Amino acid sequence: MRLTNILSASLLPFLIVLPSLPQPELSKQAQLDTHLRQAQEYLKAHQTKLAAREFRAVVALEPNNVEARGNLGVLLFFQADYSNAVPQLRAAVKLKPDLWRVQSLLGLAERRLGDESAGRADLEAAFPRLEDAKLKVDVGRELIDIYSASSDLEKAATIVSTLLKIEPTDPNLLYTAYRIYSDLAGEAMLDLSVAAPESGQMHQAMAHELYRERDLPGTIANFRKAVDADPNLPGIHYELAEALHSSPDPKLREEADREYKLAVSANSQDEKPVERLGDLAFDKNDLDGATSYYKQALALAPNDADASIGLAHVYTEKGSLQPAEQLLQAVIAADPSNVLAHYRLSSVYRGMNRPADAKREIEAYQKYKDIKEKLRIIYKDLRSDVPLDEVKK
Repeated sequence: MRLTNILSASLLPFLIVLPSLPQPELSKQAQLDTHLRQAQEYLKAHQTKLAAREFRAVVALEPNNVEARGNLGVLLFFQADYSNAVPQLRAAVKLKPDLWRVQSLLGLAERRLGDESAGRADLEAAFPRLEDAKLKVDVGRELIDIYSASSDLEKAATIVSTLLKIEPTDPNLLYTAYRIYSDLAGEAMLDLSVAAPESGQMHQAMAHELYRERDLPGTIANFRKAVDADPNLPGIHYELAEALHSSPDPKLREEADREYKLAVSANSQDEKPVERLGDLAFDKNDLDGATSYYKQALALAPNDADASIGLAHVYTEKGSLQPAEQLLQAVIAADPSNVLAHYRLSSVYRGMNRPADAKREIEAYQKYKDIKEKLRIIYKDLRSDVPLDEVKK
């Protein structure tokens, strides 16, 4: 494809068309109309340099012509002639301040010329008003670079969050989000260590960091210190219980029951510790107790997948296969990749003597299990935060 073809396709959204205003000097107006008409013909023929010449002629005749100023600036920008593009783009924006596309190009050109302050101001003004998705992403990336360079991570995080709504699977944006959020977490950790080094929140944060490092004894020790420092920290008893429940030490696992109950006492509207108490009851073969806890959790959160799978498991053990099937089908409808739901449903279908359905579910189980195993290995290599209960499953 010829360069002129590429340029003309890129230029179309930026070009300005304004109605001609009556002018007292008819001969001058005739010249303006001729140059503007010729410029449009050159653009249609992809002859951008000739079009730029015509727009220059219009500017010479009428310096305040927004259409000519803006279009000339756009043409020069896409020819990478930033030093000559900036005055034209700046004049167009001054004459008509709501030319957001033109202002975004002005900001980009100013940055190319090393004028960081002006470039930042123009990009910040244009970004929230841009409707073209591609241009918004390009401008957003520029702003992220600006904010990252000035360590203004909160603003960078806001921009990347906006861009991910436009391009949620873009690997570059996802990596940028990871980098920014990691830096923000590091800053927050440092600030917390300076402001309150012996606080419950500091030990809670340290526990999370050690959890990422797969240091379970260190995790438990710091959660205990957090409880000692402030037993009323939101969620602390549940987090300690989760760590205890993940331990291979039976004595530590026994302590989880008490912490889950303390978590329920601290927040009776949180279904997660209630659901975990159902798991513990099931492990003790207390099916009635497990049923009660799971139903209580579902009353608090009707779509809780873990509670639904737990209750379905109880029903399966009791031989009530149809309600178990309904619960598991609902979980899979909400999340087709739920490994445990597929596995449990295959057992239900075997009990119903439906071998084809059981085979389908076990194949789905194996498919998603393999995917999650690959992800687990990747996360392990990245020393990422993989929930211990997910690894166990």
